[in-house]
Amino acid sequence: MLQKIRDNSTGWISKSIIGLIVVLFSFTGFEAIMGSTSNSNNVAKVNGEEITLDALAEAKSLQRRQLIEQFGRDFDTNLIDDQLLSEAALQGLISRKLLVQAADQSGLAFSSAAVDQFILLAPEFQVDGQFNADRFDQVIRQMGYTRLQFRQMIEQEMRTGQLRAGIAGSAFVTEQEAQAFARLERQTRDFAMLTLEPELDQITVTDAEVETYYNDNGAEFMTPEQVIVEYIELDKASFFDLVEVDDDELQDLYQAEIANLAEQRRAAHILIEVNDAVSDEQAREQAEHVVQRLQADEEFALVAQDVSDDIGSAQQGGDLGFAAPGVYEPEFEEVLFALDKGQVSAPLRTDYGWHIIKLLDVRAADIPSFASLRDKLAQDLKARQVEQRFVEAVKDLEGFAYESADLQQPASEMGLEVQVSEAFGRNGAEGLFANRQVLEAAFSTEVLEEGANSMAIELDPETIVVLRVQEHLQPKPIPFAEVSGQIKEQLIVQQAIAEAQATGEALLASLKEGQTSVAQAEENTWQVVEAANRAQEELDPQVLQAVFKMPKPKKDGAAEFAGLSLSNGDYVVLRLTGVSDEAAPLNSDELVQYQQVLASRAGQVDFNALMQQLELDAKIERF
Repeated sequence: MLQKIRDNSTGWISKSIIGLIVVLFSFTGFEAIMGSTSNSNNVAKVNGEEITLDALAEAKSLQRRQLIEQFGRDFDTNLIDDQLLSEAALQGLISRKLLVQAADQSGLAFSSAAVDQFILLAPEFQVDGQFNADRFDQVIRQMGYTRLQFRQMIEQEMRTGQLRAGIAGSAFVTEQEAQAFARLERQTRDFAMLTLEPELDQITVTDAEVETYYNDNGAEFMTPEQVIVEYIELDKASFFDLVEVDDDELQDLYQAEIANLAEQRRAAHILIEVNDAVSDEQAREQAEHVVQRLQADEEFALVAQDVSDDIGSAQQGGDLGFAAPGVYEPEFEEVLFALDKGQVSAPLRTDYGWHIIKLLDVRAADIPSFASLRDKLAQDLKARQVEQRFVEAVKDLEGFAYESADLQQPASEMGLEVQVSEAFGRNGAEGLFANRQVLEAAFSTEVLEEGANSMAIELDPETIVVLRVQEHLQPKPIPFAEVSGQIKEQLIVQQAIAEAQATGEALLASLKEGQTSVAQAEENTWQVVEAANRAQEELDPQVLQAVFKMPKPKKDGAAEFAGLSLSNGDYVVLRLTGVSDEAAPLNSDELVQYQQVLASRAGQVDFNALMQQLELDAKIERF
């Protein structure tokens, strides 16, 4: 039990930054969600800061992608209510904006060196355990970032993570609280249960009762409203065979591809921070003293371990690994790329203090040949041309479908085939006709009642469908003879369940009042359970939950009684005979574990309370 609690309660703070990176690899970058200030149409303002319609659209798109990532590509995100998705996405953007503002107001900051270190050590940017600038560039380009934008986003995420950790990490739990929780969590209970199952063979339902039910509930026995539709489908993949590329185009693309490749340099540095305790002049003097030590032939790595304020790199002798241009701050980078291998720089001032830089190694740009990239470049170029053709074809299809009285002309114009569906109802069918947008279109007023062609429906980014209703099948009564057997079985089950519950409730009341003894209540059918804990796997969770909600017996030898109906129709009478809180007190290791788990939970509660208070105090305008 404790392990389950620990697994669900801890680790979220320490994983928040890496979690961000993982999300960023799979989906659109966060700045794309939070940025986009070019759109003057806003969906909300938080303390005067805008959240744009573009930002909301990106946030909704991100949530859809997350669902696809979680549930697989076959998951139909159209089944999600769009209004609920919008509200959830907007609330997420507002909460994020409030958190960033709170971090700003708290004066939280991370040094440029810390951001550098995070990027260099992130496994997502490494190849064979070393930072790889090509990998870094490739990933951030896929996310739509420049290097500077990515650094800014990481710095912001680190500051908000620092705020989360500060709030959540301030919670604590006393020894007494941990011991009390452990006693409750490890409490055991002795009980017995008497299960009354519905006796179907004891129930008689007459034909008259079946017919009466049929007549009184006619709406239950109607065929579903259904439609048969014609449809045409436009598939992006079919365009790949229609496009060709030539070597001139591929050469241009190749030159653009390799233009981003650059020489990488492996740097080491020693940082003397400027802060409240160390003035700029003091830091500069310390940096000059470091240079003197290096000039006296002290080893750079040992000096870095001794004096550098960049804790992460100091442990590695100041080593920052290989990086290409654009990773470090401009001032730092300018000096680094002017050094010769093995050379040490003079003290350099940045926003975070004074640096001494050493160039450890130089790695020439590894430029792949045109031949090695040709297939990939051809596929990329084809994909661009296909995308353009597909967009144009979708526009043409929409126009033809709008202007035509059927689907034959659009199909002929586009070289597509008109297909016909099986009958399906408003709840849909398999495949294409499980898609919510398809169902909404098929049963819309324009398509169902007015006989129009539908608008173009995007099933996914690569598939478009247009449909029209060929036949509308209205609901009609199902003949009594076809459903009489079903109705009879249903009535038997209902009456058997009702009788079992009535018998159980009467027995329970009699036991509570002392009119019936346990022995009289069919003693041989009681199932006795001793020392059951809260996670007893072999017991029905409904029973277990009810048992641990029951009050303790008032005196030794007495019992408490309760009853409940199970989802399978059984009625269970419960007899609680004993409660044991006598588990041994926690030892020192267990105590620490419980305190950590409970403090983590309390920290999450505190952080949630902070977010609620920030929202209450904020001026939030939704448009």
